[in-house]
Amino acid sequence: MNELLWVVMLIINFAAILIAYRVWGKIGLYLWIPISVIIANIQVTKTVNLFGLEATLGNIVYATGFLVTDILSECFSKKESRKAIGIGFFALICLTLLMQMAVLFKPAPSDFVQDSMLTIFSFMPRLMIASLIAYFISNHHDIIAYEFWKKKFPSTKMIWLRNNASTFISQLIDSVIFTFIAFYGVFEMDVLYQIVLSTYILKWIVALLDTPFLYLAKKWFDEGKIKDTI
Repeated sequence: MNELLWVVMLIINFAAILIAYRVWGKIGLYLWIPISVIIANIQVTKTVNLFGLEATLGNIVYATGFLVTDILSECFSKKESRKAIGIGFFALICLTLLMQMAVLFKPAPSDFVQDSMLTIFSFMPRLMIASLIAYFISNHHDIIAYEFWKKKFPSTKMIWLRNNASTFISQLIDSVIFTFIAFYGVFEMDVLYQIVLSTYILKWIVALLDTPFLYLAKKWFDEGKIKDTI
């Protein structure tokens, strides 16, 4: 059942990105970055079994951020990709600060969500630190690597190479840094290694599957179907 839900969630994520891109152009891609960062950092607090491995949720929606920055790099520029990363940073900091304030409010006698909010968001500062460090390093590596492979193989036919060659390493960097900062001391070491392995494999699968959508995004751009080019 988990595997089926994972596939459905993957389809929803890719569809949402394409809809946002087609309707709002570049702004739609910018919009997806805070959505993915916020959802990923809430979902990651939940561990599940997927394909025989113990993994955290949030892998799909977080990994789609790399697809967005690759679309920005391919269709617009490296500068636009870095702007998207900045938006993600801002969204994550706002989420953490505002939710830390929210749990400080004394709940009313009728309240029934305070304990649940504490369970999720009391862990958020550590997740934020892990996310910011992993996000900064892995995404900047992805942009630099994508630009490197784009210059080396500029043909549109080679989008699959620059997309996957940049993302595979970036995802590994992200998985290792985030897992050990966020969960060291929370889980046993064997669980940590399993989380690193499982999250990387799942992100790797997402990276493979997002390649056709990058080609489609580029095709729409070249055909002039993406009107917003501010």
